[in-house]
Amino acid sequence: MDAHIKKRMKEIGGQAILFDVPMSQYTTFRVGGNVEALYKAKNLEALKEMICFLMDEGISYLITGCGSNLLVRDGGLKGVAIILDGSFALIEHTTMAEPCIVAGAGLPLHKLVDFCTERGLAGVEFLAGIPGTVGGGVAMNAGSWGQEIKGVIGEITTLTGRGIAEKRDSLSLNFKYRGLDLNKGQIILNARLNLRFDKPALIRKKIISNIQRRKERFPFDMPSAGSIFKNPEGDYAGRLIDAVGLKGKTIGGAMISSKHANFIVNKGKASTSDILALMDLVIVKVREMFDIQLSTEIKVVGEG
Repeated sequence: MDAHIKKRMKEIGGQAILFDVPMSQYTTFRVGGNVEALYKAKNLEALKEMICFLMDEGISYLITGCGSNLLVRDGGLKGVAIILDGSFALIEHTTMAEPCIVAGAGLPLHKLVDFCTERGLAGVEFLAGIPGTVGGGVAMNAGSWGQEIKGVIGEITTLTGRGIAEKRDSLSLNFKYRGLDLNKGQIILNARLNLRFDKPALIRKKIISNIQRRKERFPFDMPSAGSIFKNPEGDYAGRLIDAVGLKGKTIGGAMISSKHANFIVNKGKASTSDILALMDLVIVKVREMFDIQLSTEIKVVGEG
């Protein structure tokens, strides 16, 4: 990324562009090398201009959300990390005649849950306690307690790599377990959620119950990225990892949680290499004992 490119990016993004930024500050794992540039997009027009420029220059970009499902390698990340902020982090439209809202992709999931609870809109209680944003939740088809976000999606708006906004209804979306098929470079801008009316007190009761269950089962006292591996069909990754005796296993500053074996936690001075070494060990041991190939739920990016 030469001086000319940086100058042009500054002209487009202004103070919203930062260079050579530690990704450890922007991921829940609190690890990772530096990214060449970080862009906090505030509105659609500026985002369109930036994306078109990056595409023309052949510069890669990655939507990072709040970094809750992301592991950046120690060598850092080439290109641009993009955080959707400003107008992308709002409830853009509500239709109170019908239980339907349009939430910006940069809106944190906990704010979505709070908004719906206060207005007696039920359907997203299962997202309570899940870190991340609406966009990340849609892209990963976030779920818990037997529910997935695809169940409340009516429509999403995306931005293509050429800066064109497109609406896609739920029937045209190919959701899968912890994922959504999107074209390369496509960015989720917002999502229309089809909900239902209920009493706020009843919604709040469900949310409190879900959060308590999460606190009892998952480690929240140390930095992590949530579940590391996808559950294989008919089984649970955490059970398999526990069964091979790796719960509590430590490499460097990283540890397989003694509370839930599908969580790796940063004890304070972990490197990405420590975390990857634990992940590799898990994959090998589970394959050797159960002949099951675990696949990662988190996204691993960057230079080794």
